[in-house]
Amino acid sequence: MTTINVPTRDQVSPANQALFDTLKQGLGMVPNLYATLALSEHALGNYLAFQNAKSSLNGKAREVVNLVVSQVNNCQYCLSAHTVIGGMVGFKPEQILEIRRGGASFDAKLDALAKLVKNIATERGHADPARVQAFFDAGWTQENLVDTIVVIGDKTVTNYLHGTTKVPVDFPAAPALTN
Repeated sequence: MTTINVPTRDQVSPANQALFDTLKQGLGMVPNLYATLALSEHALGNYLAFQNAKSSLNGKAREVVNLVVSQVNNCQYCLSAHTVIGGMVGFKPEQILEIRRGGASFDAKLDALAKLVKNIATERGHADPARVQAFFDAGWTQENLVDTIVVIGDKTVTNYLHGTTKVPVDFPAAPALTN
């Protein structure tokens, strides 16, 4: 089996080296999954532009999407990273676990989002119309729906990249879900 090695700054293109420098300045590190994207001349820059694009979803809503999709796709890297980020945006550890299960009983609007995202992710984009209606009934808009699907796509990219490359997780391990 071919091992995918996480490249160092010296092993990537000058354009990607500049992105590494920006990431290190902002995050204090270059996460392994981002570094792996730099194996491509264009993937890291394209992904960062996609991930950091303007959205009608706030940070908490984006983390709900990230956590639910990463759980559906069983991506240990993204679950670990977004458990940390979820805490940074204000979710408590027990709330993060609930979100990963596809709900958020502590907030009706986020609950509708989590349930819809889980449905979209498990059904590979073929959402149950009742879930979509419940999302709208909770106060979300059509713009929010489109932006939710964009964030699902964003997270699916990194979930699939880790699922395929199995690069080392460089965040504290996300706790296992128990039912």
